[in-house]
Amino acid sequence: MSGNPQLEALMLEAGFLREDGTVGLKVFARAVGRHAGRELTHTYVRRWLNGMVPREEKMRRAITLALGERLGRPVRPNEVGLGEGKDVAPDLGLVYPDKATDGIALVTDLWRADIAGSSALLTAPPDVGAWNDASLSWLVAARHDAASGAGGRRVGPADIAGIRSTVDMFDHLDGQHGGGHARRALIEFLRTDLAALLRGRYDAEVGRELFKAAAQATLLGAWMSYDAGLHGLAQRYFIQALRLAESAEDRLLGASVLDAMSHQATFLGRYREAANLARAARMGTATAGSASATAHFAAMEARALARLGDAAGCDEAMATAVREFERRNTDSDPADWFGYFNDAELAAELGHCNRDLGRPADASTYATMSLGPTSSGYVRSDFFVTMVLADAYLYQGEVEQACEVALQALAIGEQLKSARCGAYVDEFRARLAKVGNSPAAKEFVEQAAERRLWTPNDARTAPSPGGSRRS
Repeated sequence: MSGNPQLEALMLEAGFLREDGTVGLKVFARAVGRHAGRELTHTYVRRWLNGMVPREEKMRRAITLALGERLGRPVRPNEVGLGEGKDVAPDLGLVYPDKATDGIALVTDLWRADIAGSSALLTAPPDVGAWNDASLSWLVAARHDAASGAGGRRVGPADIAGIRSTVDMFDHLDGQHGGGHARRALIEFLRTDLAALLRGRYDAEVGRELFKAAAQATLLGAWMSYDAGLHGLAQRYFIQALRLAESAEDRLLGASVLDAMSHQATFLGRYREAANLARAARMGTATAGSASATAHFAAMEARALARLGDAAGCDEAMATAVREFERRNTDSDPADWFGYFNDAELAAELGHCNRDLGRPADASTYATMSLGPTSSGYVRSDFFVTMVLADAYLYQGEVEQACEVALQALAIGEQLKSARCGAYVDEFRARLAKVGNSPAAKEFVEQAAERRLWTPNDARTAPSPGGSRRS
């Protein structure tokens, strides 16, 4: 089966393709090229069949016109897997699928619509109710649908290893350059290579590993979309990653998706929902035996409660995070993907919480610790915690030092394409404005004007940046 079975089926129906798939590609390329006003080769057709969606609307339209001409009827973009925004259902991806097969279909449709540039998805706001519905569905799930496939292509461990290593590469790019740097390239990879594997042939054991890799890949796509400021789309990817994790029968992985949802909810100012999502993650993995995961879930709850101004609740959650962190064993902890959650990351979380609770001295202490020798090395993480340190100095009236640190952060952020970075800068700008027109502030503004992140961006929508490695 090709990466775009809809296109393949219509080409067969129109006579552009035989069952063996060996003829007709050049003929179809010429037909499409005639409508597109340019010369095309069979290589383009191969790419489309493999799942690549042309970026140009004119090219997508030419494909439908070439098919419609031969079939004698109009062909819509969605019929050939080239969905446009107007054809995308408003709730695409917001519903938590009942079956594993439904989950494959949904996430594939999301990837396809994303690559097609669907405005319905790229401009969609988050849906608060969808967070609640997805977390409850996951928490009470009693499904046991086997993660197995009966497609044409045989899937093995080497295929899954290839997906993981590629996703690891995109994860590194995300941390170093921000979600806006290579987000589209990741989604294109998922839309073609991963989608083909999910439609392949595999037994239950391989299927569980495939669904686990798919969940982690989709989770990364969600993080990158969130970091790029595409909040409605990111929420949809989070929900589908959660369902894929259930199909993989990996409870801790599912909880880590809820943890990420909590992070986004805090960033968007939905603090109560964020706290509940973090609590659901802890509740759903109470017997999983992962101190690392529990510590991080507690830290996410603390971040939300700090923003709410609930000092007592935040202190309790922070104490839980510290306690669980201190008893973890990284060699045997089943949540190996929380291995990055080291002393520097915990300190960053505590720094965020104390800043938001109005405890600038503690915030500066923890932020300084986070930027020490155990720093994660992720550029974006260093940017966020450096901005927290600048905020803490500003709260303490140390304007000159705050501005000096903020300039360091802006220098770090030069290589980042991240809407969330802009939100941190906007918060600092608002706090600095309250200080007044001091000489230090004036000099800072002059120097900051040379930095890309200091320029206001109307596209920034989130008032409340969060914490963690992806903070």
